[in-house]
Amino acid sequence: MNCSTRRKSVQCLALALATISAACSGAASAQSLEEKQKNPDQWVLPGKDYALTRYSELDEINTQTVRNLKVAWTFSTGTLRGHEGAPLVVDNTMYFVTPFPNIVYALDLTKEGAPIKWKYVPENDPRSIGVACCDVVNRGVAYADGKIFFNTLDAKTVALDANTGRVIWQVKQGEVTKGETITAAPLVIKDKVISGISGGEFGVRGFVTANDINTGQQVWRVYSTGPDSEVGIGPNFKPFYEDHKGKDLGVTTWNGDQWRLGGGTTWGWYSYDPELDLFYYGTGNPGTWNPDQRPGDNKWSMTIWARDPDTGEARWAYQMTPHDAWDYDGVNENILVDLEINGRMRKALVHFDRNGFAYTLDRATGEVILAEPYGPVNWATGIDLKTGRPIEVPEKRTKEGENTTNICPSAMGFKDQQPAAFSPKTRLFYSPMNNLCMDYEGVEVGYTAGVPYVGAIVKTYAGPGGHRGAFFAWDAATGRKVWEIKEEFSVWGGALVTAGDVVFYGTMDGWFKAVSAQSGEELWKFKVGSGIIGAPMTYRGPDGKQYVAVLSGIGGWSGLTVSGDLSLDDPTAALGAVNAFQDLGQHTAKGGMLYVFSL
Repeated sequence: MNCSTRRKSVQCLALALATISAACSGAASAQSLEEKQKNPDQWVLPGKDYALTRYSELDEINTQTVRNLKVAWTFSTGTLRGHEGAPLVVDNTMYFVTPFPNIVYALDLTKEGAPIKWKYVPENDPRSIGVACCDVVNRGVAYADGKIFFNTLDAKTVALDANTGRVIWQVKQGEVTKGETITAAPLVIKDKVISGISGGEFGVRGFVTANDINTGQQVWRVYSTGPDSEVGIGPNFKPFYEDHKGKDLGVTTWNGDQWRLGGGTTWGWYSYDPELDLFYYGTGNPGTWNPDQRPGDNKWSMTIWARDPDTGEARWAYQMTPHDAWDYDGVNENILVDLEINGRMRKALVHFDRNGFAYTLDRATGEVILAEPYGPVNWATGIDLKTGRPIEVPEKRTKEGENTTNICPSAMGFKDQQPAAFSPKTRLFYSPMNNLCMDYEGVEVGYTAGVPYVGAIVKTYAGPGGHRGAFFAWDAATGRKVWEIKEEFSVWGGALVTAGDVVFYGTMDGWFKAVSAQSGEELWKFKVGSGIIGAPMTYRGPDGKQYVAVLSGIGGWSGLTVSGDLSLDDPTAALGAVNAFQDLGQHTAKGGMLYVFSL
């Protein structure tokens, strides 16, 4: 703006003051959010805190008292598809979002039965249902500065007034006609709300976007594939491994222009280290699933990123599964903890990848400190710590026109997006698990916008032992499993651990369980109305009591046979899920419900 005249000078002053006000508001909201997440009475972030520990300091419900848990109240969500994610509790109000059509509820915890404070039903393009993989789920809302943020399936980010539900702003992040959707929960860092994109099975090119929390204006967007200028790689990018160094690897490690359809979508979880001022996330599988159509390492799919939240600029990256031939999406959560490893304290990042390896990285540099299998992995014998690359078993690499059998884990991974938890008391991680293997055949596929771009036939089935799931405790400082509970079905919901040394998780056949954080001993369980694929959370109510809440509602990739009313005739349908879970309908039924428990 030219400020040469008095009138323009006044306009410039007003603009400057507005800019300063917005910046101060952003700084205040960031500070407020950091303080609020330290309050055990509230649950203000999707993973409880920026580190994604899903740990609560509340201990009224403990190993001695948990046996007395009873239902305090329930709430029907009004929707029937898969309920992933967890509610938030901020200042005696509970907030959560349903699967499509992504209804947002605010429930008043100060009143008996927590009646609806407000309800927001967005305009949501129904065409997004047909391009959503897998199921029309949503993993939660975010809070900051008196606002609730959430993403819609048709790829919009919306900001609502937390007190009234009034729309403050909304922005369109993607195009449904291209297969772009959003299922991930956003994360607020300082004055920005960060969102990703889904659609890797439709040839979508992955990206992460930051929008101003006050105006919705896009601050930056960085892609998972393409030239360095679009991927956010500049002079401050310092990857640990040699094969991650070089110009425009997001192009040169692909065949021709295949990177434009390269996948690497960002539909998982985001974490943040305020001290290092870095945020972390993983990218998904490359497109297509047929590896022969995309020779090369296919960077930067299957990658953990560390970025500057103010600019999106990359600081380091680590690709876990170069030239992924198994659909081992790398989007699972990155939990940030300090661990003593070999007598040395390390700023660690712990990641249970779909590929079956549990990684402990240095979150400042991207170095892999250790990586060990947490299930019966047979596609690789280990991870070479000098190069960071997996040591592959050639017979298990998938190919076009050839059915490769008995690959462990399956494309669903030994763990999908269902988040793990960490206890600073036990120094252990608590993680859900799928015990699934597969047969996989690549097939040639052509690209058409908005049409599935998969290129593989997959059949999934139970892994060694015959059970399809488990829940386990893991020592990330040594890379060893401490205890494990076998489950009939995949454990597709997340974990919660508390200072009462109790770990909560749910099962696909509808059991909500509490076990000892020390031993894994079952302490309590309750049968809910529909299978659980959501993550539990806990808070202290205005009456001073501790509550535990979880969303029930079968669905997600694993539960599509029930939530999507799928025919069971084709065992390869739903990208292999039908064969693995054809009996699920005998154990649970559709239905969205919020359950809240107390002593």
